[in-house]
Amino acid sequence: MSRWLLTGGAGYIGSHVARDLLTSGREVVVLDDLSSGIRERVPGDAELVVASVLDTEAVRRALEGVTGVVHLAAKKAVGESVEMPLMYYRENVGGVTSLLQAMDDVGTPCMVYSSSAAVYGEPPWSPISEDSPLAPLSPYGETKVIGEWMVRDVAAARELSWVALRYFNVAGAGSPDLGDPSVNNLIPMVFRALDQGEAPQIFGTDYPTPDGSCIRDYIHVSDLSAAHVAAADLVERELVGVALNVGTGVGSSVAEVMDAVSSVVGRDVGAVAVGRRAGDPPELVAQVERAQEMLGWSAQRGLADMVESAYAARR
Repeated sequence: MSRWLLTGGAGYIGSHVARDLLTSGREVVVLDDLSSGIRERVPGDAELVVASVLDTEAVRRALEGVTGVVHLAAKKAVGESVEMPLMYYRENVGGVTSLLQAMDDVGTPCMVYSSSAAVYGEPPWSPISEDSPLAPLSPYGETKVIGEWMVRDVAAARELSWVALRYFNVAGAGSPDLGDPSVNNLIPMVFRALDQGEAPQIFGTDYPTPDGSCIRDYIHVSDLSAAHVAAADLVERELVGVALNVGTGVGSSVAEVMDAVSSVVGRDVGAVAVGRRAGDPPELVAQVERAQEMLGWSAQRGLADMVESAYAARR
């Protein structure tokens, strides 16, 4: 039985990954500083280490007997990164530096790195292949590119098998107790506005898209979690180094998401248009064939599943 360290494992995505890694037959150690993670979301069968990934010595101790690391711990709000770039470089780049140093010290051979579609910025074509230029529009996206480079460069210097998963827009809940608490993700923002008796906002309706709102590739968090397990299987099985898109290959506009929420709650949510947010490209849709081929994985759920499960968790 292999043993895996999961950084950020008390978070929204991490709590799903922790459960799925356990279900796959692995032992799991969760390392989380609980700054945004929730202790109660860590499965009882997983060991919890309360520490920051910036604490290299704590990470080194947590790596004892570990086969691989799934690295999720990071700051991830695009708008916040524009306002607070130094914090993002400290937390995200510093976190990868600390983790890779600890892994190098103890000889941990496998890694699955949480990256993002934000690495592409405003790509010249859609759907976006992994070979598209990396030209992020925000400090958040820049930190994810740097993290990929660091993992790649360490792997070139010593034997490290790695996969970077470039997430598209994650939504939904694998069970009602694992809803998305984020203040920055679209679907929770819509539900929060409705709870407060306010109109949900569409940030920008003048993009070069069919209805003027941004188009994103939304992926159910359970599908994303399954991709992590498949990536762990791959890096344990063979020596690889690759970045893979994790999405559905299908784009939905913000206005279409509002319609999906309206359908689930049984009334028009009355969305209102406001100005664009800094760092938001018009369209991000994944080309997913490479992940399907290398991981033997594909997304199984659509937008309706995401909204319905998010609503069940919200209730």
